Amino acid sequence: MNNIRSWRHLFKLDPDRPLSDDALERICLSGTDALVVGGSGGVTFDNTVELLSRIRRYELPCVLEISEADAIVPGFDLYFVPVVMNTPRGEWITGRQQQAVRQYGAILDWGLIVPEAYIILNGDSAAARITGADTELDAKDAAAFARLADKLFRFPVVYLEYSGRFGELDRLKAVREVVQDARLFYGGGIDSPEKARLASGYADTIIVGNAIYENLDKALQTVDIWPSV
Repeated sequence: MNNIRSWRHLFKLDPDRPLSDDALERICLSGTDALVVGGSGGVTFDNTVELLSRIRRYELPCVLEISEADAIVPGFDLYFVPVVMNTPRGEWITGRQQQAVRQYGAILDWGLIVPEAYIILNGDSAAARITGADTELDAKDAAAFARLADKLFRFPVVYLEYSGRFGELDRLKAVREVVQDARLFYGGGIDSPEKARLASGYADTIIVGNAIYENLDKALQTVDIWPSV
């Protein structure tokens, strides 16, 4: 169930954004491979617990992407730990992670921890503003960060994140060409099956988030884009 290397499509749910029971049911029964719970702001222990309790009515892998140490909730199948590659701020590379490990390291099940090498490329996004990411990267810069994550640091996941905007495909293509061992995730602006197909032409796994809250019908159409085999 927790083999992320087989996941092609993920929905990302924000605990700080309202989602009806009907919408959640349609998402959980859509055929997506798993759900990721997380957000750039407003994520708390209470709203994360509440969302997890609703998701657990369905048989679907559920991952917590940790953005706040105080919002780490037990009961998820996996825990993604983002490390921002393209920021000069050490707190988003090792600082916050070290503090979380200081507090919870003795009780963590390390078999459930999956580090993600984030490359944030939308300068207008909350993620970029909060982390101070240098988003003015050309394709070679993006590829260099991806190669660093894949080959030097051996991250299992490299995540190219445009957070609300569909990204430049030359960046994604350049990253695809150098990532060999990690699973390549892409997220940002996938709000139609057409964009899902474009992104999945390069990324191993696509993540759909904002579209859930903007046009659920379109978001659901991003799931079934692969030909039957």
